[in-house]
Amino acid sequence: MTEQPSTKAIVVFDIDGVVRDVGGSYRRAIADTVEHFTAAAYRPTPLDIDQLKSEGIWNNDWEASQELIYRYFETLCYSREQLQLDYNAIVTFFQSRYRGPDPDDWTGYICNEPLLLQPSYLEELTKAEIPWGFFSGATRASATYVLEKRLGLKPPVLIAMEDAPGKPDPTGLFATVRLLDSHSKNINKLTAVVYVGDTVADMHTVKKARLGEPSRAWIGVGILPPHVQETAARGDAYAETLLAAGASIVLSNVEQLSPLKIQELLNETAFE
Repeated sequence: MTEQPSTKAIVVFDIDGVVRDVGGSYRRAIADTVEHFTAAAYRPTPLDIDQLKSEGIWNNDWEASQELIYRYFETLCYSREQLQLDYNAIVTFFQSRYRGPDPDDWTGYICNEPLLLQPSYLEELTKAEIPWGFFSGATRASATYVLEKRLGLKPPVLIAMEDAPGKPDPTGLFATVRLLDSHSKNINKLTAVVYVGDTVADMHTVKKARLGEPSRAWIGVGILPPHVQETAARGDAYAETLLAAGASIVLSNVEQLSPLKIQELLNETAFE
């Protein structure tokens, strides 16, 4: 007899750009950091940052900051070997903007991040017997801050930066699914996984997950972060980028991914 999954799906969420708007926090900190280390000669625009992240390998914002600094100086004919950027200094400066100067009393940009979902949405998934958790490239402290302090969630299933290699490596996604499996009796190796993210790296993670564990369906759902929705043209272009990277669907807000929408995605996947 063929084994049948006893729950509709597992939903795993990225955090930045999905649960919280980081346009004025992480991305602002990237711009501040690049501006600082180029002696105010270059401040990347939101589009500059999007273009870098569209390459699919710059999910870590500290590394993204360093890369933008390197690329600026390369336009001035400096080599990376000549520059020898101090990565730890870049991280320290970035964190001083994002968290604030005091690592124990956060007063930085993180304190003002608008939330993109409410706990009631997650309760709706729970009532529909859809297990959910989080896999994010954010540090555990940052992720816990938004999930527990801002959203008031009891410690949820979470795999953060310190717990797994960076995306698009799917190790963290697999680990999140295993944790959810250990918390639920209704999950098995055929239960579909929906991963919800806002970047090319997120969608590439889903593609790699399919190769690593082909026994179950892996569905990528793209979310348009608020900063790309300022104009229809930019939102459309960003959506096309996510679809080209492997998203099955692109939504303008995570709460549009209702239990009904999840079931529609499962039905569509079943006929592929």
